[in-house]
Amino acid sequence: MSTHNTTPPNAAPRSRLAPGDIGPLVERLRKGERRAIAQVITELERLSSAAPDLLKALQPHLGHALVAGFTGPPGAGKSTLVNAVIDHLRRQGRTVGVIAVDPSSPISGGAILGDRIRMTAALDDDGVFVRSLASRGYLGGLSPAAVRIIDAMDGAGFDIILLETVGTGQNEIDVAEVADIRIVISAPGLGDDIQAMKSGLLEIADIMVVNKGDRPGAEQTMQQLLGALSIRATMSGKVPVLKTSAISGEGVPKLVDTIDAIGKTVGARGAMDRRRRRARYLIARAAADLVAARIKAGGAGGLEPLADAVLSGTMSPDEAARSVLRDAD
Repeated sequence: MSTHNTTPPNAAPRSRLAPGDIGPLVERLRKGERRAIAQVITELERLSSAAPDLLKALQPHLGHALVAGFTGPPGAGKSTLVNAVIDHLRRQGRTVGVIAVDPSSPISGGAILGDRIRMTAALDDDGVFVRSLASRGYLGGLSPAAVRIIDAMDGAGFDIILLETVGTGQNEIDVAEVADIRIVISAPGLGDDIQAMKSGLLEIADIMVVNKGDRPGAEQTMQQLLGALSIRATMSGKVPVLKTSAISGEGVPKLVDTIDAIGKTVGARGAMDRRRRRARYLIARAAADLVAARIKAGGAGGLEPLADAVLSGTMSPDEAARSVLRDAD
């Protein structure tokens, strides 16, 4: 049974795919047909009525691709660096899937496509497939659709999948649950952001990168990161700190080599363990969404009686929360 087949709180959008279309569509995706890849991703992103069957059909073909997540504060040059990494990977002959999480449009809720515009290495290259994905307001920087799209790209046979988060700051840690390798990017002049990262992004990093390394202050930023890592005994000496310049390409080969080296260790854990972690993320996110929907709807009988009970001291906030959870069953 697919671990992704969860029932959303609202009815799934209808799909134009008939049950007999699922198998042939997945076969076309497996052959690398771009139109088929795009169609499957669209169905999975909207979690249409065909999505559970598509995910089930993909299951036997998953576990091949390594997922590398790129995150970090705004202004660090994540998209430009990802573009340089794509170019280097393609020179090595590897195929690349890219999920670029953009801010959501306040009107349509869709992605604002800024990252895809900047990824020039992917233009007119059949070995690269880029999909922009809206964050949908999730504070962790990702929406659950990212995991489903990873499955589509994995099933399509891409060697590596690059996941770039929206870049909202230290809350953006969902990538730790979704990516096999987490690359946290900073840049000179973001000293305050490095301080904030100590309680967020810094703790999830497998690789730290100081991008825009040709700018003044790059060495100082590297020392700040090394110092921040040194105060965490479990991280000191284990997290490499690299310097790159996405524009010139300096440091990018070493970054890719480091991703590959860590990828070998990750691969030794087995594909099922990596996929199980993503499944746990989906379950936790679905549970949180159900509870949030219940609270937004006011719960059974509304939240007002619970609020009055908390104010009167006859019920603690924890007891009120448990009451809401019971009503959500």
